[in-house]
Amino acid sequence: MSEIVVVYELDKPVTTRVSPGTPRGEKRPVRRVHAAPGAPGTAAATGPRTLCGKDTFAMETADWRPSEAPTAPWYPLEYASVICPDCDAVIET
Repeated sequence: MSEIVVVYELDKPVTTRVSPGTPRGEKRPVRRVHAAPGAPGTAAATGPRTLCGKDTFAMETADWRPSEAPTAPWYPLEYASVICPDCDAVIET
């Protein structure tokens, strides 16, 4: 299999009224962690779809590189509870 890139499917932004004391730019929580094949010719960019078939356009690319830690799982351990079971199944085969 080619290089795997980890991407985050983030929760949808909630439109709320921002008070003057509310910080802007807070990160949205990660809803699901997916794996995507790397784009041809580059190790950091994703292909157009995850291994489970979702579009990667609106997803955030993780700093985690599975190829840099061959004995570790393909996903960052802090997101083990939200990995995509379909992506995981493809990697396991």
